[in-house]
Formats: sequence, structure tokens, C-alpha cells
Amino acid sequence: MSGLPIEGRVALVTGANRGLGREFARALVARGARTVYGAARNPATVTDPGVTPVTLDLTDPTSVARVAREHDDVDLLVNNAGLVRGGPVSNGSTGTVPDADALAAGLELARAEVEANYLGLLATTRAFAPVLATNGGGAMLNMLSVASFRAIPPLATYAATKAAAWSLTHATRIELRAQGTLVVGVHVGFVDTDATAGIDAPKLAPADVVARALDGLEAGEEEVLVDEISRASKSGLSRDLELLYPEVQAAWDGRG
Repeated sequence: MSGLPIEGRVALVTGANRGLGREFARALVARGARTVYGAARNPATVTDPGVTPVTLDLTDPTSVARVAREHDDVDLLVNNAGLVRGGPVSNGSTGTVPDADALAAGLELARAEVEANYLGLLATTRAFAPVLATNGGGAMLNMLSVASFRAIPPLATYAATKAAAWSLTHATRIELRAQGTLVVGVHVGFVDTDATAGIDAPKLAPADVVARALDGLEAGEEEVLVDEISRASKSGLSRDLELLYPEVQAAWDGRG
């Protein structure tokens, strides 16, 4: 599909109060969007010039439906919001069967990721698809992750939600093509945000990630692989057990 010029657009960014979401909102204003709605659970935390705060709870269908009805001028939806709560599949097990409370606590953390990263994306997609159609098709940009391609034990539950979100992005692209909506999936490794504060690894600057994502949107790219780890992981999928997971296994086995 052809690209979507940002100048003059009406955009809504989820999770616009910090990290990548805040950077998306700022960049959209700088690139000439006519209106930028910055959505967050607490709209008072959306404070950047030119960004209109919007109250949105992705885990509440009533909230999502209300925002879509009240902001029916949107022609660019940036699905950025998400969270990291869970951890390894084994959840730190030392060989002892966890009791019911420990098992429930771990599942609750994983459930929060599913609610935000997958079901929240599904909710905004369903709510805003007809809005985009009414406004000429527009575009939907889904902020995904290299974890969509590559499961990492320390982030196992998070990676599972991002793999689901990647699959959903493909289905959305197919379904909405007829209404003229460009659907863009953006994949990247670690970005220097609050979510990665405790991770000791090279990280990209949020501004660089957002610039690449928006350049891809304007160029009509349906999938944007921001960094080398995303490109290498995607290219290795046909031989993932051979090319990707030996490295992951070695890192897991060698952890301190």
C-alpha cells in the first residue's frame, strides 16, 4: 500500500505519557499532525505541548469504546501502550512444586501482560477500525518487539503476548486492506525506557526508534525492523531452532 503522510493527520497514541508513547506524540506534533491525542489512564500525566490528553484504560472495553466514539476524527492510530510484568516460564522455580498462592501470583502477572499487550490491542483495533474506514482508511501502527520473533526466558510471558500481537497485526492487515487502512508492525530490541531500566544491555534511544517507525509509515512499509537484532531474528525464523535459539539457550544456561 502507499504510505501515509503525517502532515494534517489526526492521530491517537496509546500510552502517550512516557517512553516511546510520549516520543511518538511529540514526533507527530513535530511532523505536522493537525491533532494529536495522547491517551493514558491518567490524562494529567500527558503534558507535552500540542498533545491533547485523553483518558483511556486499555483493559476496560467501556473506556475503549467511549474513546473511539468521542474521537471519531482519528485517521492514524498508534498502538503503543504495553507492559512487562511476568518473567520466565518456571517463574524462578528451584525444583519445588509451587503452592497455589505462588502459582496464582505468577499467573496474575502474566495475565496483566495479556490484558494490556494482546487484548488491549484487540480492543482498540476493533473499536477504531470503523473510525479509520469512515475517515478514508488512514493507518494503524502497532508497536511490537523483537520478542515477537524470539522467545527469551527472562521475558517469556511478555514474549508470548508480543508473538500474539504480531499474529493479530497480520490478521488486521488482511482484514482492513479493503477499507484502505495501512497496518504497520514495528519490531525493535531493547529501548531506553522505564520498562527496560533493570536490563543491562545496549539500548536504542526512543527518538531514534520513533523516527524510523514514522519514516516507515510515510513510506508505506508494512513491517519496520528498526535494528539489527530484529532483522537478524526475523531472517532466522525459517531456521530458528538452529540459528536463534542456541544463542538464547547459552545465555540462559550461563546466567549468574
